[in-house]
Amino acid sequence: MNGPAEHGPALPDDENGTPRIPPPRRAADDIERLPSPGPLPEPLPSSPSPSPSPKPAARSHAVLKSLLGAWALTACSAEETEAVEAHLTECAPCAEEALRLRDAVGLLHTDRSLDLDPLLRSRVLENCLGRRPARIPVPDWASAYDAEAARLDALLNDFGDAEWHAPVRLKWFEREQQVQRKTTVAGVIGHLMAVDGLVTAALGLDDPAGAGLPAGPTARTEAFWTSTRFPLTRAVREPWREQTHTLIRTVSFAGRGAAELAVPYGDFALPLQDALLDRAFECWIHAGDIADAVDYPYDPPSGAHMRQMIGLAARILPDVLAARRRAGLAAPPRHLVAAGSPGRSLRLEIEGAGGGDWYISLDSPAAVGSPDHEVGHIALDGVEFCRLAAGHVPPEDAAAGRLGDHEAIRDVLLATASLSRL
Repeated sequence: MNGPAEHGPALPDDENGTPRIPPPRRAADDIERLPSPGPLPEPLPSSPSPSPSPKPAARSHAVLKSLLGAWALTACSAEETEAVEAHLTECAPCAEEALRLRDAVGLLHTDRSLDLDPLLRSRVLENCLGRRPARIPVPDWASAYDAEAARLDALLNDFGDAEWHAPVRLKWFEREQQVQRKTTVAGVIGHLMAVDGLVTAALGLDDPAGAGLPAGPTARTEAFWTSTRFPLTRAVREPWREQTHTLIRTVSFAGRGAAELAVPYGDFALPLQDALLDRAFECWIHAGDIADAVDYPYDPPSGAHMRQMIGLAARILPDVLAARRRAGLAAPPRHLVAAGSPGRSLRLEIEGAGGGDWYISLDSPAAVGSPDHEVGHIALDGVEFCRLAAGHVPPEDAAAGRLGDHEAIRDVLLATASLSRL
């Protein structure tokens, strides 16, 4: 039986009637059967080159302002950074805000200390008072004590029990040599509170160290330390802190009239304004002692406050020289002059913070120091002079430039060291 027509033409049967098997088809046969290709299609027109992408739309002020935080953290994209920085050149409020944010981000760096700047309180108060003056301002002559008490209080803020009992060596100059006394951080604060009691008593205020203590600073401290049954602890901080606040509040309300109120120191007396400078100086020096004991850095006072402290020492030095001369510890006077007249003088040159020149009358406290009668010259750094006045540096070891009368220079250096006490 023949196959279907769609399988190709039928082949003749062989002689026996058996259909013949077609031979295998060649590839050429299929090729021959393919229809002849028609004309090639025309090529498609080439697509036009893409046009440049349009520039991003300008961002509004509100959007750019919202990006300032990310810009300060360097978290913006390159496009956003370019837009923000272009905006900062045109918008002053955003530029100021950007600077503040950058400063704040700087505090997040781990390689910087996160401790507050000790002068931050003074700057904040100055800025606040500049905008809205206080109804009862702190007098200028009390500002150094206010600042140094606040700085010491800030140092104590994070102390644990171990720090409060850390040993502290107090140093001062006595009988022509340096002496030491061992106490603790709590003991130092108790000492400051006891001596501050001289000022509170002069103002008619309660004395947190207790009534009946002697008048002199050293005797008063010794009596207070002895009167406590147990070693002082961190509990001493709060009464000392409250005492400093009460002092500042009281002198602020008292006004200028209280500046000359006499504060007895046992063998001598100081006007209230000088007594508070003395207390500011001791706050700073003993805060440094405490910081050394706990291995913590502590900066000196501001230049303006240090200059006030150095000025107080320079004013007292002629009286100290006279007292040492009466005790046979200083050279006799060489040329006495009438009270109020210029006499033989030594120039005290202070360099660095709080620097300036002071002329110390050598032969009589009633004479006036004068550059025309200069016989000697001492030059010291401000901090070095204060350390000498605190008895922390022996006079012979003071890093001082010296020129002129060697005897006068030696007497003034020794007199400066003798200003110190417990």
